[in-house]
Amino acid sequence: MDVEVLSPEMIQDTLSAPTPSDSVSADLIDSTFNSTCIDLISSSLSSSVLACSDQWFAPASNLTTPTPPIRRPGVFVPTGAWYDGWETRRHNPAPYDWVIIKLGVASGRVRGVEIDTAFFDGNHAEGVEVHGCFEVGEGADEKVMRKEYEGWREVLGYRTCGPSQRQAWKGEGDEREVTHVRLCIFPDGGIARFRLYGVVVPVFPTDAHQEVELSAATMGGMVVAASEEHFGSKASNVLLPGRGVDMGGGWETRRSREKGHQDWVIVRLGTKGRVERVVVDTAFYRGNFPKAMRVDGIDAGEETPTVDDERWAEVVRQQELGPDKEHDFVATCLPNGDREPYTHVKLTIMPDGGVKRFRVFGTTGTARFTLSKAPL
Repeated sequence: MDVEVLSPEMIQDTLSAPTPSDSVSADLIDSTFNSTCIDLISSSLSSSVLACSDQWFAPASNLTTPTPPIRRPGVFVPTGAWYDGWETRRHNPAPYDWVIIKLGVASGRVRGVEIDTAFFDGNHAEGVEVHGCFEVGEGADEKVMRKEYEGWREVLGYRTCGPSQRQAWKGEGDEREVTHVRLCIFPDGGIARFRLYGVVVPVFPTDAHQEVELSAATMGGMVVAASEEHFGSKASNVLLPGRGVDMGGGWETRRSREKGHQDWVIVRLGTKGRVERVVVDTAFYRGNFPKAMRVDGIDAGEETPTVDDERWAEVVRQQELGPDKEHDFVATCLPNGDREPYTHVKLTIMPDGGVKRFRVFGTTGTARFTLSKAPL
């Protein structure tokens, strides 16, 4: 399948463009984006690679792997050396190679782009561009893959890439939503990881009383603070879809040695809502699950509440947990049988251990929209 390419004149213009001032140094990438954004194309969100121009040496699906790239020196496959990334063949007759990816969420607003060329040195792509589009409904995926499709718009202009390094750039202020992105690499070569940092624009049911997963990353839920992430297992993993395939991909804290110790994670819900029930999943944590947990809620508006904010209110009182199990708890009601609406919830585990998923279900109580056409 072909996608329309840029003219030689356009390529020359981008190659001669000045060095951008929006770049983010490698040591600041995580702190710049992780507290306010998620990776909209992470495979952990069930994003999908729809098509690419070439993947002779290494498949494009590696681009969206959530874990950092690894190296296996001396390992060869039928096409050549093994690489944890996407690598196209040499001597590309077109100006660039490309890959089209469908976001793992309904739609999102882009805040930044990361290109990681880890272990590609001498065979890395020399430059990249990123384009986005908004297409929903039946046949949307097929539409964006057509050569004649004209809905692409620039998300990130041409940027030069260096060998074996993380490099990132802040978004260019476009608040329009995207459902698909196209990464172009100039003229060919390898990229280990492609991250599209942004915020989710969720699609809520038109029935405001229908139960939804308010905390889900795919609905705009986000971890805004956690007591610790000692083992490198990000607290944000608890909001991902599914139950995972092993003990990786969850949140596990170090062993505590202090009496009365507690670990915690604070989640900003995708929208303010009334919590009906909570699920705490200890899948694959069999000898290292927490003994107990508690859930509290707060209406903090646009603020990020602190762990000891006096406004936290009980949602689920302390309950025991078991190994490798989904625990379903009903939320506490007010005396009149109603429930308070909250913007944030806090999961506290006692004394420590691992949690695979934390799901908060409830209703928005307010009519919401569905995405049926591109936003203005």
